[in-house]
Amino acid sequence: MSQHAYRLGIDTGGTFTDFILASAGEGIRLYKTPSTPHDPPSAVREGLQQIGADLGCSVADFLRDCDLVILGTTVGVNALIEHKGAKTGLFCTAGHEDSLEIRLGHKEDGHRYDADFPQATMLVPRSLRFPVEERVLSTGEVRIPLNEADVRRGIRRFREEGVEAVAISLVWSFLHPEHERRIAELVRTEMPETYVTLSVDLLPQIREYTRTSTTVMNAYIGPLIRRYVERMEALLRDLGYANPVRYMQSNGGLTSGRFLADKGIYALNSGPAAGPNAGLFFYTGDRSRDIITVDMGGTSFDISLSKDGKTNIVKDVDFLRYRIGIPMLQVETLGAGGGSIAFVNRMGLLQVGPESAGARPGPAAYGQGGRRPTVTDALVVLGYLNQEALLGGRLRIDAEAARRVIAAEIANPLKLDVERAAQGIFTLVNSNMVSGIRRVSIERGYDPRDFMMVVGGGAGPAHAGRLASELGIPTILIPKVSSAFCAFGEILADMKHSYLSSSAVRLDAVDHAQLNDTFAAMEARGRHDLSSAGVDADAITISRSLDMRYVDQVHECQVDIPPEDISAINIDAIADAFHTRHEELFTYCERDNAVEIMNLESTVLGKVVRPQLPPLASGTPDPAPAQTGERPAFFEENNAFVTTPVYDGAQLLVGNVVAGPAIIEEVTTSIVVFPGWQVRLDNPGVYVMTLRE
Repeated sequence: MSQHAYRLGIDTGGTFTDFILASAGEGIRLYKTPSTPHDPPSAVREGLQQIGADLGCSVADFLRDCDLVILGTTVGVNALIEHKGAKTGLFCTAGHEDSLEIRLGHKEDGHRYDADFPQATMLVPRSLRFPVEERVLSTGEVRIPLNEADVRRGIRRFREEGVEAVAISLVWSFLHPEHERRIAELVRTEMPETYVTLSVDLLPQIREYTRTSTTVMNAYIGPLIRRYVERMEALLRDLGYANPVRYMQSNGGLTSGRFLADKGIYALNSGPAAGPNAGLFFYTGDRSRDIITVDMGGTSFDISLSKDGKTNIVKDVDFLRYRIGIPMLQVETLGAGGGSIAFVNRMGLLQVGPESAGARPGPAAYGQGGRRPTVTDALVVLGYLNQEALLGGRLRIDAEAARRVIAAEIANPLKLDVERAAQGIFTLVNSNMVSGIRRVSIERGYDPRDFMMVVGGGAGPAHAGRLASELGIPTILIPKVSSAFCAFGEILADMKHSYLSSSAVRLDAVDHAQLNDTFAAMEARGRHDLSSAGVDADAITISRSLDMRYVDQVHECQVDIPPEDISAINIDAIADAFHTRHEELFTYCERDNAVEIMNLESTVLGKVVRPQLPPLASGTPDPAPAQTGERPAFFEENNAFVTTPVYDGAQLLVGNVVAGPAIIEEVTTSIVVFPGWQVRLDNPGVYVMTLRE
């Protein structure tokens, strides 16, 4: 990053689109604008105009000084949630048309014995799964050649049905990719406008169901991602931007628009995947590298856990009920955001979420026509949010509207006063979030009391103290940039491409040269892809891993290995690393059992220079000069409203200590300091919340 150039991170959420502008000379600036899900470029254009106005220059002048723009998007995940992807057809080996529905006989956890649990909506209906005669054996030998007449019949049907995207996934094709490539050639010749995804290019690994499901998902959302990339880059070009555009991926790294246009599935969880980057940035000095990162925005609540500075990466998992095989950062998402709607269900019980009021109409307090109570409305009624305006005065608050909808929809049906109803909403959404954090930590063998909590999202700092109290977490970090947490994480991310290959072989019979050649080929491709995207050769690093298991075991686990040639000298060390990892995950290992390799993975990183936050001005522990007033706020410790001091975060100095109960108002978020807690402002712009001694 050059000394005076800007780096811009843009994260499109369900309610707000966040902008983080970093400059070596000017630090960090944060901006927000309401999202426009029907037209994402509109929100980006509005945000860029806001930035230009703040900098006192035209958008074109500002963009000329940007050396990098990074985008995170919810386009793919929204298409899956709403089932509004492209009309997709599938070419598969004859006899394997139903693998998507058979799903290996698996039902989602929690519904295994629920006969009434509905099947997932198929992204490709049965009528558009077209069988072709061909067969490749597990040795890579062609048993039955490809019948091109079948392919042409399928193409005719797809054209008649108006298919927009075609997925191609054949049995054992990763050992003999020629059949898939020939089908793709015929499709592109006769349907040139159609989006085509080959399993041998996207996920050349063993396990037919996972490979086929991943290929279908990519075809289903790929056209939308490609259009998003084209529209965003056209917008930026038209506004005068000429430097690289990068996109956040689900694996926590960046990629180019050209890569994402063909492999849109890598953008499925692109926004939340930036959260761990931001969380790990704020551990400094003697602070632990064991953190739980939470991000509560307007629509969702995202949770990740990082142990020893590393966030777990998973593959072969169900995402929104669909099996996905590509590497993804392990981020759990709940429908628990500031816009989550509260209602009384058919049993007469209070429920919060997962439905959200979104950007339009939003919470009733926003005065944009919202008629259903939300978590944000409850925060207004409880006095935790400013009663007049947010976002530095740009978003007016209608406190009476918040009270009216909570009274009508919650308080009156449950025969409560409005304040108690609001407290019920607040308590229930906190309980939902605590349950999610327990799934990420306790259910995976981690004690949350051994971790710090790093809090992001515009709504997160209002809830953090309650979540930590329930879980026994002693320390909370709340960055000043928390309300644009993922956008900040984006500007910290490196370029990252993952390359996968299968090689099912026992470790004691492995062909060292073959494995080394496979790794070398993947890494050569990675270096080429990153170099083509403008990454300098000396900024590229390689990491390797193997998916390994005991012979005849059902599942494998991922084991990191050094990026060096595999040989008889280090093969025992690889086996030992597997046994150690297996014991970490499952509490036991079988060192006398034979081990086999299933898959190879190379991760190619292009290091990006990280911006640094400039130090803030220091002061004494006394925060009194930053106090702007006081207002009533409800605290369950007092079972009543308490006159609570309010502080302006912009006036607080490093070293200032604010004791609860108190409220700290930043421009884009509010921090609630509950009784028994205190907050100290530290560098680099982070509030450290701890229990008072």
